[in-house]
Amino acid sequence: MSRILLIDDDLGLTELLGQLLELEGFELFLAHDGQQGLELALGQDVDLILLDVMLPKLNGFEVLRALRQHKQTPVLMLTARGDEIDRVVGLEIGADDYLPKPFNDRELIARIRAILRRATLTSQDNHQHQEQQFGDLRLDPARQEAYCKEQLIMLTGTEFSLLYTLVAQAGELLTKDLLSEKVLGKKLMPFDRSLDMHLSNLRKKLPERSDGRPRVKTIRGKGYIWIP
Repeated sequence: MSRILLIDDDLGLTELLGQLLELEGFELFLAHDGQQGLELALGQDVDLILLDVMLPKLNGFEVLRALRQHKQTPVLMLTARGDEIDRVVGLEIGADDYLPKPFNDRELIARIRAILRRATLTSQDNHQHQEQQFGDLRLDPARQEAYCKEQLIMLTGTEFSLLYTLVAQAGELLTKDLLSEKVLGKKLMPFDRSLDMHLSNLRKKLPERSDGRPRVKTIRGKGYIWIP
């Protein structure tokens, strides 16, 4: 049974979501302010965090920043509809995905299952793919850990999945549509910048290559190529 932490100060919404998630077979933890949510996120072993942006004591961004210093637990941020800035900021500081309020119950469950499925598939892949070396990178699917020149790179689960998918097909053009479905578990929608933001974060975290060449080449309007 997957364990979910819901951090939201809307008591009515949390009650409804709590009933929905429990009916879907999830074990639920609740927090109604950012400070309590952060303490639970750090103290409990949960599989996914649903994190509202507007929270008392600590807002959602402050919670996420503090969390990412210690844990890479997947985070689905709940944002105000139409507030593009909140979504971009959330992705920049390490959210795995976002969902604008108000949202459809089925869409929420689909997003949750997509994020959890990525972690499960990565774990299952380990039976077929042990640690692999790609140039100066070493990837460990079981632990979702990446090393460059034997130095650990702190990646979220989504960033690791994106990196693994790119390097496993080095030299090939991977379209944004394919990457969105394979890595994010959702179809690419117009104006959705999630994939671009995850790749931007990944680029910032990866050290420069010794030959000075870029690790990823962007083909405008098409997708990305990992340079072997």
